[in-house]
Amino acid sequence: MNRCRARVWALLVASLTTAITPLAPSAQTLTRADSSLVGRVLLAEDRRDSIDLAFAEAAAHPDARVRAIAARGLGRIRDPKLVARTALPTVPPAPLWVEPAWRLRFRALAGLRDDCTALRLALMDSAWAVRLRAADLARSSCASDDVLVQTFVRWIDRRPSETSSRRRGEVSWHAAAHGLVALARLRPDAARAALPDLLRHPQPELRRYATRAAALLEDTTALRAMVEDIDDNVAETAIDALAARTGHADDARYVAALRRDGAQVVRAAAVALQGTTLTAAAPAARQTFERLVAREDASARDARVALLAVLGRPATDDRPPVERVALPRAAVRLALGDTVVLRVTLASTSGGGRFDVRLRGDVAPMMAARLLALAEAGFYDGLTWHRVEPDFVIQGGSPGANEYVGWRETLRDELGTVSHRRGTVGMSTRGHDTGDAQWFVNLRDNARLDADYTVWAEVITGIDVVDGILEGDRIRSIRRVR
Repeated sequence: MNRCRARVWALLVASLTTAITPLAPSAQTLTRADSSLVGRVLLAEDRRDSIDLAFAEAAAHPDARVRAIAARGLGRIRDPKLVARTALPTVPPAPLWVEPAWRLRFRALAGLRDDCTALRLALMDSAWAVRLRAADLARSSCASDDVLVQTFVRWIDRRPSETSSRRRGEVSWHAAAHGLVALARLRPDAARAALPDLLRHPQPELRRYATRAAALLEDTTALRAMVEDIDDNVAETAIDALAARTGHADDARYVAALRRDGAQVVRAAAVALQGTTLTAAAPAARQTFERLVAREDASARDARVALLAVLGRPATDDRPPVERVALPRAAVRLALGDTVVLRVTLASTSGGGRFDVRLRGDVAPMMAARLLALAEAGFYDGLTWHRVEPDFVIQGGSPGANEYVGWRETLRDELGTVSHRRGTVGMSTRGHDTGDAQWFVNLRDNARLDADYTVWAEVITGIDVVDGILEGDRIRSIRRVR
């Protein structure tokens, strides 16, 4: 086995001088056998099998593309973060997108959180992202500013009767949600008066923000009630806040929450129970762990590990589902430079619009091919953009609208030469090789993400639609443009 590994690496080193040339189309036409070889290399990399003879065969191949794919695959196996990635073939840069003017105003607010006049002006900005940012930054130092306070009260009182839809450029539940949390910091009494109605609101996102306001108001009674909310994301928020306030006094509530389906709320309950002396906690945690194992959902790992901690067991005792190693249908063609574009269409209830992304199969062929298959199967239809940070990223594609709920099979990292520039699309993870099929789109240059997150696509049209997405906006469909 060691001689085989040495042979592979010897052939790799010998081929690097030619492999580092740009990946221009080769003069040689690849045969079906050549494509099969590329597929074997991709599978070997996905298995992290550095001694697979496909690498040696591909490293000696006359086509530069095949040699480069083999060199990159072995490099990523040897160094998961591929520190030496700059020695491999470079790829064309992603499109350069100009930032919207409002983002500069958004960014400038960070240093003005105690400048009540600046915040007051920002609440009248033409861009709702800037207005909501001003609300998020307002704090008790501006408690005496009646204009700020009355603006937040007006946002709450004038919330639309139908909060499940919005027009493009406008908001629905968002203003009331952010306004209530701001009011809890500035005028607690006014926030307490508004809180009960919003805790009972049919819009779950609004109830989640109301739960955050209840935490700021130290309303233990409200938090206990929201632990039992029908929405798992609301219950998760309530558990986190209640545990921080009452410690283990409400452990019985967390034990009851372990019976819920959402991995996010189970994880929150298990974290709250760690160190408990409640005798019912251990059997409940054990039963829930076995239930999650039987579900065979790789994205529930955080919940399973938290349950093991309740039982005093290490994370290494986790029993994840058996990994399915298969070659996605489009992986070889993508690796060899096939151009594939996906069109993301937003629901009309979220303002409508669409944007196109080009898959970067030249960098991440296995990930791009798997996400292409999910999109064509309708996996993303009806899901939301649950995380929106207007000066960082938008993230979505979770069946539970939460970072702890994703596709049931993990996707391995394929770190490459493409930096996380504005408009590139990355893969959400919670550690190395834990891709959960959730997308995130970089709204600004985020080079600090390069070492840990795979870029597998890039926006080529509709960046203005991306910039206009708000939390909770829904995806109507994602389909291949043919």
